[in-house]
Amino acid sequence: MKKTNTHTLVRCALIAALYAAISLALAPITFSTVQVRVSEALTLLPVLTPDAVIGVTLGCFLTNLVGVFTGANVLGALDILFGTAATLLAALTTRYLAQVRTVGLPLLAAVPPILFNAVVVGAELTWAFGPRSLTGFLFHAASVGLGQFISCCVLGLPMIRFIEKKPALRRWFD
Repeated sequence: MKKTNTHTLVRCALIAALYAAISLALAPITFSTVQVRVSEALTLLPVLTPDAVIGVTLGCFLTNLVGVFTGANVLGALDILFGTAATLLAALTTRYLAQVRTVGLPLLAAVPPILFNAVVVGAELTWAFGPRSLTGFLFHAASVGLGQFISCCVLGLPMIRFIEKKPALRRWFD
């Protein structure tokens, strides 16, 4: 079994804690039917380190779990499974696309969190609130996709650029 060093554990835990803290502090827009989960900007951190895949996935799991137990998560227990799975798939795909750059930015790496969450959470919202039709799904997927675009492109990409330009921050992710 591979040894995990303290730095890796701390990095994963800190990313998970940041994700959960941001999500829960902004619960009204994190869990609504038209949502902007600001913490999803952190789903671009796998561009910098593979540890972020675990961190954002654990953060999403904790957020959805606490949201269900506090009644804030309108999607209920299924979001713990499906929402977390969407974040895991997005983080893995983002990591895979980390080196693909356009004008120095990992633009393509921002697409998986938008698409996976639009489809999965859009389907969850359609199932939970209807209308249970293609039109209903497209509406919910578009609203989640728009929120994800704001989180990933408007917030996440500048965050990655900022981290990459600051040597002290960049070293923390190495």
